[in-house]
Amino acid sequence: MDLPPDFLLFVAIGFAAQLVDGALGMAYGVTASTLLIGFGVPPAVSSATVHAAECFTTGASAISHRAFGNIDRALFRRLLLPGMLGAAIGAYALGNIDGDALKPWIAGYLAVMGVLILAKSMHKVIVPREVVRHVPALGFFGALMDAIGGGGWGPIVASNLLMRGHEFRLTVGSVNAVEFFVTMTASAVFLLTLGTFHLWMVAALAIGGVAAAPFGAWLVRHINARLMMRVVGLLVIGLSLRTLYQALS
Repeated sequence: MDLPPDFLLFVAIGFAAQLVDGALGMAYGVTASTLLIGFGVPPAVSSATVHAAECFTTGASAISHRAFGNIDRALFRRLLLPGMLGAAIGAYALGNIDGDALKPWIAGYLAVMGVLILAKSMHKVIVPREVVRHVPALGFFGALMDAIGGGGWGPIVASNLLMRGHEFRLTVGSVNAVEFFVTMTASAVFLLTLGTFHLWMVAALAIGGVAAAPFGAWLVRHINARLMMRVVGLLVIGLSLRTLYQALS
């Protein structure tokens, strides 16, 4: 059986996207969804395909982060159930809600988060602190927007936690671990409502992502938190401005 001509390209994209996601706690869904939509895949099918691939990549990422001790169990528990509920509602609603109409508003919010993270990284001393307020609501909203938009769990949840001062390594690891359950929930609902995915795309993205997961989990333990917060801030701002430009043009 011959492979589709773009199969290896999608494997490479899955690897790169998961490497960034595992190290920064964000960008896999946004990157992959942008690519699929660019290839003409409808938004609902794009989101379903990306979430199906993420069942494998986020599972590998969660196992890797647990092995490297990057998970805050209390934060994990506060995000888990609200995130799964938001994912289920978002996946079900995608067939009846214009996700593209929401994107400019979410992009504007994320751009502000990116600026705040960038500003926080400029402080001389970054003192990590445990974030306890509004975490379940944040998990619900992040998963809801992730399912509707085909990505956004990491940028919304990780960006907000980092902006509020939660430790970088534990934020990335915990958000990635919860993402597995969020993705599984969304994928199950998509399977029931849409029926099928682009299976070869799922396989290619999953192969690349699973291969990259251990590298991302290792990388987050060996990088400078201040530098990576700046990278996160710039990445969020860049992706948000790109989304705004596409929506407004």
